[in-house]
Amino acid sequence: MLGGMKDASPAAPAVTPPTLPQNILSIQSWVAYGHVGNAAAVFPLQRLGFEVWAIHTVQFSNHTGYGAWTGALFPPEQVADLIDGIEARGALGGCHAVLSGYMGSEGTVAAVVDAVRRVRVANPDALYACDPVMGDVGRGVFVRPELPDLIAAQAIPEADLVTPNQFELELLTGHTVDTLEHALEAARALRERLRAGGPRIVVVTSLVRSGAPEESIETLVVTDDGAWLCRTPMLPLDPPRNGTGDAIAALFLGHYLRGGDAAQALSLAMSALYALLQRTHVAGTREIQLVAAQDEFLKPARMFEAQQVG
Repeated sequence: MLGGMKDASPAAPAVTPPTLPQNILSIQSWVAYGHVGNAAAVFPLQRLGFEVWAIHTVQFSNHTGYGAWTGALFPPEQVADLIDGIEARGALGGCHAVLSGYMGSEGTVAAVVDAVRRVRVANPDALYACDPVMGDVGRGVFVRPELPDLIAAQAIPEADLVTPNQFELELLTGHTVDTLEHALEAARALRERLRAGGPRIVVVTSLVRSGAPEESIETLVVTDDGAWLCRTPMLPLDPPRNGTGDAIAALFLGHYLRGGDAAQALSLAMSALYALLQRTHVAGTREIQLVAAQDEFLKPARMFEAQQVG
């Protein structure tokens, strides 16, 4: 220092702490080969920028659509035990959403609902997205016969967001869904059974109805602000590919958490799913091409806009 002058070197710039990603607890099935359940949901959510805490309700070699598989259902106590471990880390308060899919047994439904309640104690703003995996057109109910009633009685009343396919919407409501008006009526009836105080969003996937353009497939979203429909071409995938419902439930939840706009989330999720299925069709593979289509999850190359219908 010369002549008593102070060092005039500039101060180091303040360091802004990085923004941490949101966390999603995903309780679903797992397969070692292919993509259904958590194996279809975790990666898309990670590509959208979320941390995913995955708890598996089963671990199978492959999805059951092949007709043969190995592996086992996990006992419901294991779900509760894993939640205990996460809670012991003090992490539940940082959980922004719970996503559930295939549950597998009566006890697992109760364990999932208990996990949702424990998360909400730590973070009352956390959302619960329930994909009520029970069956599909053509296959009928493919879970244990007691599960549809248990999911309807226990999981649906806790949910903020549900993503039934057309068959599951009919099963949950007793409504026949064959027109747009009937789909809206059934979705609104289901909304009334969701958790009071939540956003109460119903997303109806794999919607095929009279009055729609031929060779198309739609997804309908119904919220407190209105209803929107998004339509894409129906690709000639025979047999239909397993895991698409798990993937769109994850994509819709992720985009909704990112933007808070159900119509925009619908458009982005459907556009991403179409790109995923198009790649699968071109590749001619039995399993959805989840990794190959990953860039489409965040920014689909071809957008299908959601149209307001109610």
